[in-house]
Amino acid sequence: MAYRKRLTVLALLDSLIVLSAIYVSYLILHPYLDIFKLHTLLISSVTLLISHHVFASVYKLYNKAWEYASVGELFSIVKAVSFSILVTAVVQMLIFHNIYVRALGLTWMLHVLLIGGSRFSWRMFRDRYISNQGEMKRTLIIGAGSAGNMVARQLLKNHESELKPVAFIDDDPKKYKLHYYDIPVVGNTKSIVDTVDKLQIENIVIAIPSLSKKELRAIFEECSKTSAKTQIMPMLEDLMMGKVSVNQFRDVQVEDLLGREPVELDIEGISDYVSNKTILVTGAGGSIGSEICRQISKFSPSKLVLVGHGENSIYHIEMELRNKYKDLIQIIPIIGDVQDRIRMFEVFEEFKPDVVYHAAAHKHVPLMEYNPKEAVKNNVIGTKNVAEAADTFGVNTFVLVSSDKAVNPTNVMGSTKRIAEMVIQQLDKESKTNFVAVRFGNVLGSRGSVIPLFKKQIQAGGPVTVTHPEMTRYFMTIPEASRLVIQAGSLARGGEIFVLDMGEPVKIVDLAKNLIRLSGYSIEEIGINFSGIRPGEKMFEELLNEKEVHPKPIFPKIFIGKAVLEQEAEITYLLDQFENFSGSDLKEYVINLANRRKNKMLLLAK
Repeated sequence: MAYRKRLTVLALLDSLIVLSAIYVSYLILHPYLDIFKLHTLLISSVTLLISHHVFASVYKLYNKAWEYASVGELFSIVKAVSFSILVTAVVQMLIFHNIYVRALGLTWMLHVLLIGGSRFSWRMFRDRYISNQGEMKRTLIIGAGSAGNMVARQLLKNHESELKPVAFIDDDPKKYKLHYYDIPVVGNTKSIVDTVDKLQIENIVIAIPSLSKKELRAIFEECSKTSAKTQIMPMLEDLMMGKVSVNQFRDVQVEDLLGREPVELDIEGISDYVSNKTILVTGAGGSIGSEICRQISKFSPSKLVLVGHGENSIYHIEMELRNKYKDLIQIIPIIGDVQDRIRMFEVFEEFKPDVVYHAAAHKHVPLMEYNPKEAVKNNVIGTKNVAEAADTFGVNTFVLVSSDKAVNPTNVMGSTKRIAEMVIQQLDKESKTNFVAVRFGNVLGSRGSVIPLFKKQIQAGGPVTVTHPEMTRYFMTIPEASRLVIQAGSLARGGEIFVLDMGEPVKIVDLAKNLIRLSGYSIEEIGINFSGIRPGEKMFEELLNEKEVHPKPIFPKIFIGKAVLEQEAEITYLLDQFENFSGSDLKEYVINLANRRKNKMLLLAK
């Protein structure tokens, strides 16, 4: 009903415009219409009216949403009017053997002006009246390229949006003072603070998809000097997949500000050793283990065996994968502890995996300082159990998830991870299985990560607690860390330690400051307290020591090291005499062992 009413109104309006335009044209050119001119006008008017409605239908002038009219709609009007004038000229030639060029030319101009004006007045009404209803936030768009223009257009079209674009910022000097959709380019990124002040900006949208992480961080630092809320447009792949629309902006995340670019994977190489294979993941319910399962599932393994000690975490990742992949992958949840050697051998005997990702571990540095026996049981003996099961049942590749804390370790956690590396390197010398380790830095968002702690402290009103103003760490996202682990498996030849080029280390205090700003507060409001270095912590972490580094990457941004293994006797002694160690003796022993220092206890035993 509404459509018919709309069609009738537009058709009647166009009819009035067409007849008025041709009459006015003839009246201007021939003020005194005689009978002959009147006869010509009548036939021309009827022809023009009919042809106009025909071409208006062809170019769908009655079906367009004119409140969103743009250049494309104007072009449709020009084509419909031009073809209707052309048909009228042909009829005049056939009947009167003459074409009244001046009259038709003037009629054409009046048609375009009046029909275009009647349509575009709808958009002007929406832009000037409807879209200005209510309180709108004055918005600065950073980036006047195609993405920025897309954002501006969508905000102008969507009269329900609470954002009103008032200016662009762009570093291209050629765009300075240009206007896009009547929105001026007022300066470059160095003028963000002044622009926000001058134009009373309440919201900033970063609309440059090609920005590197480093460039984004620099722009965000400028934005954070203002009181305006800073957001970023959705990722292009999400827009293309239809997951989000252009005007669904998201808040800038800490992950966006990491000064590094993601590693591109060798998809074909990974597919060759994962697709249609049985994959087993230990610690499958943890942050890294569950993400490895998600990433591996994209490569269509035939079976995915989820091994974990906690039933809730295993249940959650099992349900997530079942819901997503249905019957495409056989998902097998296994509750079992890596410290239980018999259970591990049972699992390997039953499923005979082709590839194993060993992510089960205790990772909390201060906690392991107080519980060295638990650290050794889980990180060393647990690794040995799983690795020997892999050797016994003919696993092709075994990938140990290690840590940057395994380099020159000063704490129990890092030492046990280094000894775990030694265990698999020792096995690799005798086994047909390819045993490798992957080292990476801190993972954002993982359990025990500093980010959730900082967020809780900010929500509580502060202060945020940082151990030391100069403490630095390497950071990466959970998906990136998991992809590295998977990629390492495809590159494995046996005995390697793979390390990602993680860019520059980040100061923990800078991370805290960024998180405070991202949460909408100033540093002064929340505050930062320095609590002092905790037991076992280092000021900075390394990924490979000087003797382990191979200067050339084996894969873009992935380096390879082959740590020297000289402590086989000491590892054997540790495992044989584990139960006889006291906590303090065990702590001293594993740290000395990991750092290749002589152990007094072993010398006494000899």
